[in-house]
Amino acid sequence: MRTFFPSESCKETQLSALNPQSWLQVERGKLSKIASHSSSSSSSSIESLIKVPEPPILPFFKPVDYVEVLAQIHEELESCPPQDRSKLYLLQFQVFRGLGEGKLMRRSLRSAWQKASTVHEKLVFGAWLKYEKQGEELIADLLANCGKCAQEFGPVDISGQLPLQLSVSSYETVSMNGNQILKNVIFRIGDDKIVCDRQKISSLAAPFHAMLNGCFSESLCEDIDLSENNISASGMRAIDEFSKTGSLSEVSPNLLLEILVFANKFCCERLRDACDRKLASLVSSRDDAVELMEYALEENCRVLAASCLQAFLNDLPDCLNDNRVVEIFRHADRQQRLIMVGPASYSLYCLLSEVAMNLDPQSDTTACFLEQLVEFAENDQQRQLAFHQLGCVRLLRREYEEAERLFEASLNAGHIYSVVGLARLGYIKGHKLWSYEKLSSVISTISPLGWMYQERSLYHEGDQRWEDLEKATELDPTLTYPYMYRAASLMLKENVQAALAEINRVLGFKLALECLELRFCFYLALEDYQSAICDVQAILTLSPDYRMFEGRVAASQFRTLVREHVENWTTADCWLQLYDRWSSVDDIGSLSVIYQMLESDAAKGVLYFRQSLLLLRLNCPEAAMRSLQLARQHASSEHERLVYEGWILYDTGHCEEGLQKAEDSIKIKRSFEAFFLKAYALADSSQDPSCSSTVVSLLEDALKCPSDRLRKGQALNNLGSVYVDCQRLDLAADCYINALKIRHTRAHQGLARVHFLRNDKTAAYDEMTKLIEKARNNASAYEKRSEYCDRELTKADLEMVTRLDPLRVYPYRYRAAGIPGNSGWWVVFVSTRLIIGSKMPNPNTTHLLIVSVLMDSRKEKEAIGELSRAIAFKADLHLLHLRAAFHEHIGDVLGALRDCRAALSVDPNHQEMLELHSRVNSHEP
Repeated sequence: MRTFFPSESCKETQLSALNPQSWLQVERGKLSKIASHSSSSSSSSIESLIKVPEPPILPFFKPVDYVEVLAQIHEELESCPPQDRSKLYLLQFQVFRGLGEGKLMRRSLRSAWQKASTVHEKLVFGAWLKYEKQGEELIADLLANCGKCAQEFGPVDISGQLPLQLSVSSYETVSMNGNQILKNVIFRIGDDKIVCDRQKISSLAAPFHAMLNGCFSESLCEDIDLSENNISASGMRAIDEFSKTGSLSEVSPNLLLEILVFANKFCCERLRDACDRKLASLVSSRDDAVELMEYALEENCRVLAASCLQAFLNDLPDCLNDNRVVEIFRHADRQQRLIMVGPASYSLYCLLSEVAMNLDPQSDTTACFLEQLVEFAENDQQRQLAFHQLGCVRLLRREYEEAERLFEASLNAGHIYSVVGLARLGYIKGHKLWSYEKLSSVISTISPLGWMYQERSLYHEGDQRWEDLEKATELDPTLTYPYMYRAASLMLKENVQAALAEINRVLGFKLALECLELRFCFYLALEDYQSAICDVQAILTLSPDYRMFEGRVAASQFRTLVREHVENWTTADCWLQLYDRWSSVDDIGSLSVIYQMLESDAAKGVLYFRQSLLLLRLNCPEAAMRSLQLARQHASSEHERLVYEGWILYDTGHCEEGLQKAEDSIKIKRSFEAFFLKAYALADSSQDPSCSSTVVSLLEDALKCPSDRLRKGQALNNLGSVYVDCQRLDLAADCYINALKIRHTRAHQGLARVHFLRNDKTAAYDEMTKLIEKARNNASAYEKRSEYCDRELTKADLEMVTRLDPLRVYPYRYRAAGIPGNSGWWVVFVSTRLIIGSKMPNPNTTHLLIVSVLMDSRKEKEAIGELSRAIAFKADLHLLHLRAAFHEHIGDVLGALRDCRAALSVDPNHQEMLELHSRVNSHEP
């Protein structure tokens, strides 16, 4: 979900606290130095500039123990009937969304679509997938050009999946009073007479059969008046034709609607179904769907209603800006919803609510959809989410009493996170102590999480607040508010270096826009305009339409103003700056330089491609894909465009198609990037070890083609990696040394590996130390160096890794496995390594790290606790796998089974996890 919900208390205080005059001074380029102001005006100016908003209330499903919930879902999926599976995958999607796991969210959503048991579920989840993939239509087009179809983007064959259901299919001809039944019957409609086959007409429905062949007087009549039955002569002729041929071809839409009403009136099921399907085939636009949905709901036309629904859902989010569509969804009663969406009402309104919240969380439409979501919730977990989301919306709309009732309902249903909403409401009402005690009660009764301490910190001041925020970071280092608050507090105390160090802590592993914005404000206050423009250009790279100061000032406007205070760089200056920043592994700085270069007349395709590489390294896949698409759009030639299309396909999991694009590009022109892409895709797609020689040849071909030193350094680094995998260490060393000569800093890691394989551990350690000294982002370098030193230095390096990037899981696994004891048990786990910055994967970059773990009863809980510490904020397969193994070792079968099931929710096809699950499952009591 793209919308976040700031607290009302935050919004009210922020609006009054921000002094517009302060940032207007920035707009005019007149912000004076801190030191030149009086202390009072300086303090006021800085406070207004660096105000930190309170953390948002997230409208997500956030169970206290997500591992337990994932395990329950997996267990139910193993035994539930087919019709329940899509709902379970939807719940799994909601869990992963609350964890911020984008890739896992999409996989769960795709599973819900694949396991849909009804056409309506297929429509809803297919539309949801398409909505989540907005901006990726190009990928579907590229796949189509390769002869591969992205099924979720295609229309559903509704007619084929909703078969005709007849209650009675045939009627026998009978005789009355010994008289032979007449062969024909003439229906009079006004002045028109339509001659019909009596038996063909009587076979359409029981009422016609009774009228024409039964005890009614019409059975003896040749001429019957139908003028009062709302059917025209042309309509009756079409019905006669249908009775003979079973077809309604060449019938106009208006006439079809007339026949549909008539068919319903006389219970002509086959005729009604034919009208239903014929009308459904005519739905080609939103306007068609709006017009026909009314008839579909009134006349109980399931195929037409589903076709209209498909038209609406395929037009999300735009169709929710159409009041006609919104009214259909808002006012459909239970029977009409059953016609429109079958048993998938909860899933449908879950999707509609999300789209509406992203458009405008305070709108009446959003509130109405969420009210219906509450109505359709079938179990506690669905109710928890529905109550919580509606509570968030009511809070935004300042409907405080109703918001309180909803948060209470969600909390009582088991959603502990909803206590955040209650606490904010208490604060708004002036009951700050009550809010504090409410959070304290939660913390004291369950195993606390970081967000609990973060929230409680809002309701006291001074050292206590600081302590709670420190605890929040300890429990969940991914929360950005504690870093921002501490940094802003230090800045207000004029402790500039400590403030910058604090905000840099989080930016070192999480490129959060709000953190970049705060650091930008710091630099403005310090009049460090060069650093300020670097951050604002990074912000605009990630989000071109980003607005600062809670949406009141466009970031692009700030950039324009700050640019007046920095030196203009020539194209040559920009390349030098990019080279320096790339070499020092300053990814944010490199992004900023590329942003500035894009304003020049330089080749934009190449620059957007470089931008995409940096964004991937910074773990910003959506922004990276946007940059890749822009690279394709600005390609200067066909062969260049094919390369970018190849990367787009490769990065979205279509390796073979990406390889084909590289080959197509090479046929047109031999270029560095085409050979590089082909080498990369081939190494990734081929399981044949002999392909290494082909990869080497391709990289050598790439190095013979013109390119700049940044990319050639990358190719040399990758070539060295392939040589290492082939045990050709001398050639590998030559590649790494040549890469270092052109300042490809990451080659230190490859050279260290060569030293290690030559049994020179000291040289390997020293080589990694050089990388650590040169690289601005060096958590991975510390992690790699830890393998080349003794136990104490290893522990120190891995502690540094966790401090620099708490999302890296290897240190937690090492510490858990390295806790000493005396029972003589060995733990083997896998540490996957890729050369830093390498675009060249190969199967041999995975190392087995075998750690002797001598466990005893005093240390087992400590080891499990180390893993649990990271699992609490990161759903990682390897952490869950290792903890499951520990649980199995100590005989905790239920704990092991829980972790196995949760891990298989993260990766259902992980072979070692499947084996462990099978083994543990056989011991379940």
